[in-house]
Amino acid sequence: MTLIHSTALVDPGAQLDSTVSVGPYTVIGAHVRVGAGTQIGAHCVIEGHTSIGENNQIFQFNSLGTIPQDKKYGGEPTQLLIGDHNRIHEFCTFSLGVLGAGGVTRVGNHNWIMAYTHIAHDCRVDDHTTLANNTNLGGHVHLAEWVTVGGLVGIHQFVKVGAHAMVGFASAVTQDVPPYMLVDGNPLAVRGVNSVGLARRGFSEPRLAAIKQMHRLLYRQGKTLVDARAAIASLATQLPDAAAEVAVMNDFLTNAARGIAR
Repeated sequence: MTLIHSTALVDPGAQLDSTVSVGPYTVIGAHVRVGAGTQIGAHCVIEGHTSIGENNQIFQFNSLGTIPQDKKYGGEPTQLLIGDHNRIHEFCTFSLGVLGAGGVTRVGNHNWIMAYTHIAHDCRVDDHTTLANNTNLGGHVHLAEWVTVGGLVGIHQFVKVGAHAMVGFASAVTQDVPPYMLVDGNPLAVRGVNSVGLARRGFSEPRLAAIKQMHRLLYRQGKTLVDARAAIASLATQLPDAAAEVAVMNDFLTNAARGIAR
C-alpha cells in the first residue's frame, strides 16, 4: 500500500497487484484490475470493467474505462482490456465497449500512445503501434500490429488499418488502409510503400520486393480490385520468401469492408 499515494481514491473492490504505483488524486473504480509493475500517474480516472496488464506506464490526467460516447449504451458491464508494456501519455480517453457491437475495447502490448489520443468503443489496437498526439479513433476501428499514425489524424468508425502501414500527419482516414502502405492527406491517398518502417523492422530484400510488387498491382497497373487480388494471390508461389506478406495482404483485401484507400 505504500506505493499508493495517500490522496488517491482506490475502491476496496479494485484488484491491484502489490507492485502497482498510483499517483496523487487518482480515482480507481471497483471493477478495475491492474497487473504487476504498472505505474499510474496523478489525476487519472480509471473506471468501469477495466483490466490493465503488467508494466504499463500511464501518465497523469488519463481517463480510462469511460462510458462510451454512443447513444446505444445503457450502463451495461462492458469492458476495456489493456495488455502489457504500453506507454499511455497525458489526457488520453479510452472508452468501454457497447453491447451488440462486441462489448470490448482492446489495446494490445508494447504500444506507444501519445497525448490526447481517443480510442472509442469496440476499437481493437494490436501490438507495437505508435499513435501520435491527437489521434482520434472512431468506434470499431482496428489498427493491426506495427501501425504508425501521425498527429492530428481522425480515423472513421469501422475503418481497418493493415499491419505495418503508416498514416501521415493530419490525415482523414475514411477507407481501409492496406498493409505496408504509406498514406496521407484529406482526401486520403496512398503515397507508396512504408519502406522506411519496413527496413527498420528488418524486412529482407525479397520481402520488400514482394510488397512493392503488391503495391504496383493494386495502384499502378489500372487493375480492378478483383483482378489485383488474384494477381497478388499468385505471388505466394512466385515469391515463396514473401508468402507470409502475401497472405497478410490477401486476407486484408478479402475482409475490407469500407473499400480501400486509393
